[in-house]
Amino acid sequence: MQTNFVIDDKLMRLALQVPGVKNEQQAIELGLRTLIRLHNQEQLRQQRGKLNWDGDLDAMRLDRDPG
Repeated sequence: MQTNFVIDDKLMRLALQVPGVKNEQQAIELGLRTLIRLHNQEQLRQQRGKLNWDGDLDAMRLDRDPG
């Protein structure tokens, strides 16, 4: 996708100093991927303690049938 944005020069200079970031496009894509990953992690974090699971970890660890 071809898009034009006005990006803070200082922010871009700092992003280009990150090891492995070779150009502006790579910096922007890395930033977007990081934003999405952090959002997904937060969504998972919000589910902590809300999901029910009826299993037997001890049996699973021993690879045995609980019944």
